[in-house]
Amino acid sequence: MKRFYILLSLLLCSWMLLPGQSFAAQVPIPGLDINIGTSNKPEDVSLTLQILLLFTVLSLAPSILIMMTCFTRIVIVLSFTRTALSTQQAPPTQVLIGLALFLTFFIMAPTFSEVNNQALQPYFKKQITQEQAVEKAVLPFKNFMVKHTRGKDLNLFLEYTKAPKPKTVKDIPLTALVPAYAISELKTALQIGFMIFIPFLVIDMVVASVLMAMGMMMLPPVMISLPFKILLFILVDGWYLVVKSLLLSFQ
Repeated sequence: MKRFYILLSLLLCSWMLLPGQSFAAQVPIPGLDINIGTSNKPEDVSLTLQILLLFTVLSLAPSILIMMTCFTRIVIVLSFTRTALSTQQAPPTQVLIGLALFLTFFIMAPTFSEVNNQALQPYFKKQITQEQAVEKAVLPFKNFMVKHTRGKDLNLFLEYTKAPKPKTVKDIPLTALVPAYAISELKTALQIGFMIFIPFLVIDMVVASVLMAMGMMMLPPVMISLPFKILLFILVDGWYLVVKSLLLSFQ
């Protein structure tokens, strides 16, 4: 019987290899050839630079999404909510990040629409130059970030660079505005997270006190308080309240 299985395995292997060899011999494998040459047309050089700029923006897109939108505050608050519930990996990290992304697109929709109407569409129609399109695209993001940035944080970076006090939002450099907005978002997210922790902390303290009074000190309080936390979160419609508080914080 063992010899039969060995023979059958050899036949299967040979049957799988032979068609692959004949298929590879019949179908040519496509190749890729990249050449760098010269051009006498300025339009070709301009198009090449635009493609390089596009790839640069795409490579920086994750950083732009994290540092210049509301994504940071949302994902931190959602993580605090999961930690306060003590449910370990429920909801999974992928679900929290996906929810944070869609909430970010929902909140930033007016900003994205303004960028599209004032910068992208006129540029595609060749009504403005590339430099003007970049300036018009950055301004809506600046307005959004300034609205949610503390003056103390912005002055910190402006004073460090010894930059003149800006008169308008357009005059604020991104090198100072982006980090100021980031630390302002971190503080706001921690404040919201602290408020989320308070009711669950009370439940942990009550359960720990009851267990200690009953002499059950060896039983982990987290194991007993977890169902009560989940029940409380369901009764008050927790996800609705958390998302509502996030939406109201960006008005």
